[in-house]
Amino acid sequence: MKSNHIIISALITLLASLTANSSNPFRYVGGDVSLLPDYEEADAKYYDGDGKPISDLLSFCHDEGMNCMRVRLFVNPDEYDGPEADPNAKQDLEYIIPLCQRIQEDGFALLLDFHYSDTWADPGKQWTPKAWEGLSDTELYRKIYDYTKETLQTLGRNGVKPEFIQPGNEISYGMLWGPAGTENPKKVFTSSDANWDRFHNLLSNAIQACREECPDAKIIIHTERVAEPSYLRDFYTRLNSYKLDYDIIGLSYYPYFHGSLSVLKEALTLLETSFEKDMMIVETGFPYAWKVPGTNQPVDYPYSEAGQYSFAKDLVSTLLGYERCTGLLWWWFEYNANGTALSGWYNAPLFDSRTGKVTKAFAEICTFGSGPYQAGVFPILNSKISNSSQWYDIHGHLVTNPTTPGIYINNGRTVIK
Repeated sequence: MKSNHIIISALITLLASLTANSSNPFRYVGGDVSLLPDYEEADAKYYDGDGKPISDLLSFCHDEGMNCMRVRLFVNPDEYDGPEADPNAKQDLEYIIPLCQRIQEDGFALLLDFHYSDTWADPGKQWTPKAWEGLSDTELYRKIYDYTKETLQTLGRNGVKPEFIQPGNEISYGMLWGPAGTENPKKVFTSSDANWDRFHNLLSNAIQACREECPDAKIIIHTERVAEPSYLRDFYTRLNSYKLDYDIIGLSYYPYFHGSLSVLKEALTLLETSFEKDMMIVETGFPYAWKVPGTNQPVDYPYSEAGQYSFAKDLVSTLLGYERCTGLLWWWFEYNANGTALSGWYNAPLFDSRTGKVTKAFAEICTFGSGPYQAGVFPILNSKISNSSQWYDIHGHLVTNPTTPGIYINNGRTVIK
């Protein structure tokens, strides 16, 4: 028994050393999967590269090498009745709880994306939730703290603890504007000092709630101005001047909005050399067919499955050149209307709505990851082997029925055998 403890101690030391001394940080790969329950309810048909049916999409993604999933959250989406109302913007707390549970039970890291709005929050739409309209700025500071804290407490009571949290979605020009039509919606611009104190107070109160309820979670500040590196530099410099407590710079990058990969490279180089922060591409995508409606930005790849694959390959190659780029998430990758009465208009997921078949870009995106997500560095002694047949060694290599004593990862947990 004593020798076993010596072996276990040595293995723990080895694992800690490998984790601490690795020259390459752990890399997360996956995507935003926020509407998966709707596709499953509509009986969408998913197929692998050989045309075989996929019975459980999350399990398939985990087995193929994805290790992180992102889920968006709106405040009261049922209350939004303004322009551009979208039935896909429906993820309230009740909707996401079972999805987040599944994500973490299946061994993924979870990225929770607070929109702080009743509908899509992006650079052009950061409208205050209807129930919060009329609150003073001081009242909003308290409201965003209380809402964030209560949300995380509810998730925690349901066994969900996000590994990453975005307090705001694409907040390049601030958050909680409005209401719509207001003469001064309280946007922020790097060319002006107006509203920055307000913006900081909103963010810092949201982050305080995150730190209190999920102290181990990494906080991501998400912007999308990759085509304007000087704006990014000024934006994050201003936040640093406030000593804002966050961990990761999150970026959106879509070539049909932002331009070629050279644009992304310029932005990443500037951020990596100017700020001591990790970076994650929390949203990206490229069509497998026709262009995304309403976009006119010239692109370097054809709108085809081959073009999508080439973009994915070049994107991964680009990101691997940045040591501090630790995440790559494809937006709405689960979109698939095959076999359903749902709309098939969106053409940039990793499944072809015409056939339901996974596109070639999927496997290429997965190569960015470092293997299965490891939920903590402390081994679970005498762990009961789960029903999952997927076992990995500490380097992330698939192992079939491991019999040699050592440290393994099974169903997202570290196990000593």
